Amino acid sequence: MHAYVYKSLRKADTYVYLAAREDFGRLPESLRAQLEPLQFVLDVALTGDRRLAREDPATVRENLAARGFHLQLPPSLAPDPMSDDWGTDA
Repeated sequence: MHAYVYKSLRKADTYVYLAAREDFGRLPESLRAQLEPLQFVLDVALTGDRRLAREDPATVRENLAARGFHLQLPPSLAPDPMSDDWGTDA
């Protein structure tokens, strides 16, 4: 399966994967309004052995097949609760 990746110029670290190049009609109008303008960044083959930096390729393929697009949001900025100092000296 092939994917065409676009980054939002309005929302940092937000990417849209499309099953067909420039098929922005697949995106819900409300989502497009929040993300546009979109800039093409990557044409990628999502093969079984393909790895992606922040997304599970299987999930991306499922979303592309079902909806025609996949939305990649920025990583969560919530702190890791396990990184707190628990007062142990171990």
